[in-house]
Amino acid sequence: RGFRSACPAVESAIRFPKAVMTSRLIYGFHAVISKLRHDPESIKEILIDATRQDARARDLLKHAELQGTRVIATDGKRLDGMAPDGKHQGVVARIEGGRKVAHLDDVLDTLEEPAFLLVLDGITDPRNLGACLRVADAAGVHAVIAPKDRAVGLTDVAAKTACGAAETVPYVMVTNLARTL
Repeated sequence: RGFRSACPAVESAIRFPKAVMTSRLIYGFHAVISKLRHDPESIKEILIDATRQDARARDLLKHAELQGTRVIATDGKRLDGMAPDGKHQGVVARIEGGRKVAHLDDVLDTLEEPAFLLVLDGITDPRNLGACLRVADAAGVHAVIAPKDRAVGLTDVAAKTACGAAETVPYVMVTNLARTL
């Protein structure tokens, strides 16, 4: 109690039990509402800026209430410390578990029509990856395939930029793109 670390990860490791250590954060209205719509049981809690009383905040609260998700009103400074670049739009959600790892074979086995895949190579900027995921979701792509090396992974910044598409479009990382294709 009372211990304050300069590093939020160290502080959360001290304050929360080990089971919570497998949780991750998503932030921004689109990402949180998308998660509420597609996988509400994975959301442990939603933290929302207490000063937000606009239509977007009310819409989010309505969705959370319908799903029975715990909502905590907090101040913006606490949210600033949770989001890496402070661009959380006044909402952060704690998600249970890590990102689901997608395997290409699993994605292809579920399809009844020809596969519609987006193959990326050399995307090193997380915002560019997020934009690609957003476009892939809008176009109805079944999965996005990218190499494990020399490419950005699905980071929190990429997920935020994807506006919820990172939660709905499978992101498959492969060792060798040429062999995979």
